[in-house]
Amino acid sequence: MKTFSRRNFFRNSAITALGMASLPASVKAMATDYKRTVKIGIIGTGNRGTSLLRNLLLINDVEIAAVCDLFQVRVEDAANICAKAGKKKPAIYCKDENTWTEMLDKEKQLDAVIIATYWEYHAPIGLYAMNKGIVAAIEVPAALTIDEAWSLIDTSEKTKVPFMMLENWSFRQDNLALLNMKRLGMLGEIVHCHCAHSHDCIDHWFFDSKTGVQRWPAKYLLEYNRDQYPTHSVGPVLSWMDINCGDVFTEIYSTASASKGINAYMKRKFGEDHPNAKIQWRQGDIVTSTLKTKMGKTLVINYDMQLPRPYANRWMLQGTMGIYDEEKKSIYLVDKSPEYHEWEPWQPYEEKYNHKFWAQKSSGSHGGVDYVMLKQFVDALREKKPLPLDIYDSVVMSAIVELSGISIAKNAPVPFPDFTRGKWAFKKPYFALDEAIVG
Repeated sequence: MKTFSRRNFFRNSAITALGMASLPASVKAMATDYKRTVKIGIIGTGNRGTSLLRNLLLINDVEIAAVCDLFQVRVEDAANICAKAGKKKPAIYCKDENTWTEMLDKEKQLDAVIIATYWEYHAPIGLYAMNKGIVAAIEVPAALTIDEAWSLIDTSEKTKVPFMMLENWSFRQDNLALLNMKRLGMLGEIVHCHCAHSHDCIDHWFFDSKTGVQRWPAKYLLEYNRDQYPTHSVGPVLSWMDINCGDVFTEIYSTASASKGINAYMKRKFGEDHPNAKIQWRQGDIVTSTLKTKMGKTLVINYDMQLPRPYANRWMLQGTMGIYDEEKKSIYLVDKSPEYHEWEPWQPYEEKYNHKFWAQKSSGSHGGVDYVMLKQFVDALREKKPLPLDIYDSVVMSAIVELSGISIAKNAPVPFPDFTRGKWAFKKPYFALDEAIVG
């Protein structure tokens, strides 16, 4: 299968668009139907990187050209997964923590790189990739600091290389159906939203469940007190609230509870003498952030990852004509809901306003959400279209990490940077447009 060069991708896009305008319709159809193999590299082949790899292998005309990790067993496993799927084995890179630079230097035909490493490497690898002309798709969060966020934007704008954070919850079936309804005006003018990442991660992500030994994310709980993981909760909210496309965050005020959950878990599971039971952790158990927008909307975000509880995102969207509550799986709409001021089930609405991304039953991880996200990403690369999520939305979601920590430390609201540099005022909504529903 013939491949296309990433080096000519962006330069040729404008030329192609001009030339296509004068071609007969039959020739245009042939050109747009032409299949191209998209070559992708993966940096970080642990649990998340391998999961993304498996989803990419479900998409036609995708070649995993190279894989890179700190551990030999991981890259070999990743290469073998490709081979077992009937695909060409990718090149393997595994020497030290800087081997990713070698991969990006040598693999000159990569169209994109998936970055699923430890958090502190996300922005540096993304910056390096864009400077090489390679599209970067970064796992969450895309940046840990405001300086990193601005560097990503400046580099993407300078190089003209697109960039996307892989925020999969933006692509959930329920969230996209609600987006369709919002765009139809069914909730009226949006006024307020709530969201949360409520996920007890103590016994599997922050610490080893058998020994209580710290895993790599635990160091952030020692060093910081902030919303460590805001993007899953905030991802779908941006398009519901038209952030960066007609509105913009102006300030954030965050508060944190005491840190009790980690010590209580360690004592309960491993006893009073376990080392991690004695540590004074900086990270509060619950972080509550309130954000204001230029157009008068408000948003409340909860970080809730250290206390025992079932998983929930607690999305709630409220407008002048109705309210949606994800945790209740319910909705109420003025003049539409059958009972005055009574909730009705959400599921019929999800089915009626189902987004085109979910027109067919999806397979893959997270109930098919990861496949839907990656399919849109690959299709955008192949068809030379804008990426599903742009760099401005990616950076806004990530900026909440450091900004919430600054606000907690100051016990005061702090300004939220306008990463669009004023473009929000005239930038039109772009994410997941569904012409079949919205028109």
